[in-house]
Amino acid sequence: MQHVKEHYMKFPVLSIGLILLAGLLCKQLIDTPPSGHPVRIGIDGLSHDHVHGLLNNHRKRADIQIVGIAEPNKKRAQELADRYGFDMNIVYDDLAAMVEQTQPQGVVAFNSIYDHLNTVEVCAPRGIHVMVEKPLAVSGEHAGKMAKLARENNIHLLTNYETTWYPTYYKVFEMAVRNRQIGDINKVVINDGHKGPVEIGCSPGFLDWLTDPVLNGGGAVTDFGCYGANLMTWIMRNQEPETVTAVLQTIKPEVYPEVDDQATIILTYPHAQAIIQGSWNWPVERKDLSIYGKEGYVTALNGQDLEYRLNRSVPKKQMKVTQFPLDAKEPFSYFADVIRGDIKVEETDLSSLENNLIVVRILDAAKQSAAEGGTVQFKKKSSVFDI
Repeated sequence: MQHVKEHYMKFPVLSIGLILLAGLLCKQLIDTPPSGHPVRIGIDGLSHDHVHGLLNNHRKRADIQIVGIAEPNKKRAQELADRYGFDMNIVYDDLAAMVEQTQPQGVVAFNSIYDHLNTVEVCAPRGIHVMVEKPLAVSGEHAGKMAKLARENNIHLLTNYETTWYPTYYKVFEMAVRNRQIGDINKVVINDGHKGPVEIGCSPGFLDWLTDPVLNGGGAVTDFGCYGANLMTWIMRNQEPETVTAVLQTIKPEVYPEVDDQATIILTYPHAQAIIQGSWNWPVERKDLSIYGKEGYVTALNGQDLEYRLNRSVPKKQMKVTQFPLDAKEPFSYFADVIRGDIKVEETDLSSLENNLIVVRILDAAKQSAAEGGTVQFKKKSSVFDI
């Protein structure tokens, strides 16, 4: 994968043999013919740097075919066309024209979070499935409109997170949630982020909206707080929190004058709490998850490294996790399989609409808490979400 700001998979270099094995697995993933024809995919926007993950090997893939791109910035489109070898003839100024001309079965959104609503407004009435980059929407109002359109038009509306493709996270879930190996869960700590989008060199077009409080819905609270909200909702099997408390700060106002760059969110449940730390100030990039139970703990240090201690009488242990439980091992093959009907999305899945409606409401509550300077009661589903 490219050096995008949040790599979809991170495999440490262990040996030449492992590198060769990873290469063979990757080749098998994109060369293995799927059932039927490739799924026709459109792209809405090229400003999100995660688009590199889709464009990188698109010409070698047998599971999907990129048939159209909606991007008004022709300079950006031409730069990526030169880099990845797609034809500028498939690039259109707007999404409506693109879908009418190219008839995609699904559209992936690599635009601003604010523009996700427009993506669904254009695609849903035409029966085109949608997958957006995290989070689902900038607000509960937008999310509710998107969910209503998706359900009325019977389309899949998925949200993609990098951590959905971490093998360790599924192993942590298996040990702590499914098998209850550490006893009753009482605390979860989730840390996500890096030194900051400016500091790590995100593209200018990406920064234009990522650091805008309207187009992104916030700064680090949106960009990285959503990971923790998504994962905790998964761990709690879509149970909603009782309270949300958040502190948002801007540590570097000279760099991020309009949005927060440091976010801490505390969620409480009847017998557990989650601490979500999203930041553009970490000295190193991190995405890690720890679940603590009555007897022990289990931690996903990254995508492959896991540490655990099942009770206090035994020493901690570590393991490498490479086995992935889903048939699809990356977001775009997953989207294609969902569109074909080869994979059924459960309501409690990480990418599901149901999970991600809760995520957006948690982020709304976090911003409210920070603005008011206190804990807020989590609002139960309003009429916007009762659809």
